[in-house]
Amino acid sequence: MADVRPAAGKRIELFIQNILFASRWLLAPFYVALAFAMGILLIKAGQHVLHLFHDAFVAEESTVVLDTLGLIDLTLTSSLVVLVILSGFENFVAKVEPDENSSRPTWLTQIDFGGLKLKLMSSIVAISAIQTLRVFMDLENTSDRNLAWNVGIHLTFVLSAVLLALSDRISHGPAKAEDSAH
Repeated sequence: MADVRPAAGKRIELFIQNILFASRWLLAPFYVALAFAMGILLIKAGQHVLHLFHDAFVAEESTVVLDTLGLIDLTLTSSLVVLVILSGFENFVAKVEPDENSSRPTWLTQIDFGGLKLKLMSSIVAISAIQTLRVFMDLENTSDRNLAWNVGIHLTFVLSAVLLALSDRISHGPAKAEDSAH
């Protein structure tokens, strides 16, 4: 009778492990939802381009620059979404197997979780910088309070990215830091 309990306990443990491991597939719909969100970002990018064409000959240069910065912002956000979808799926759900005729960039799916965090923060800082630049380009329509908040939020993102990079460098030691620099 003593031999049955450890075997039964091991089967229960394996059953629970299999359920927990299979639950990673619950992330897949989130990645699909992000792909649909990129479609919405594409619609917004199209609206920006139409607005640029519509006002190309009558708009002031600062307005064209602001609209172009909005388009850059949408592009960076979309790139961030692609990064999260592909590397997140590869890291947490299943290995992405490119076929030999594929033009898929293999490096995109080979980003580890630490690298993903750093790339995410870098993208967020870039998006925040563009938003801050947009505010500076439209100073006459921006209150000092909103300007201060925008700059403060941007500096918070910059500081967070620096601290994240430093903690990643410290946790992985000098050898890993040198590898990630190349």
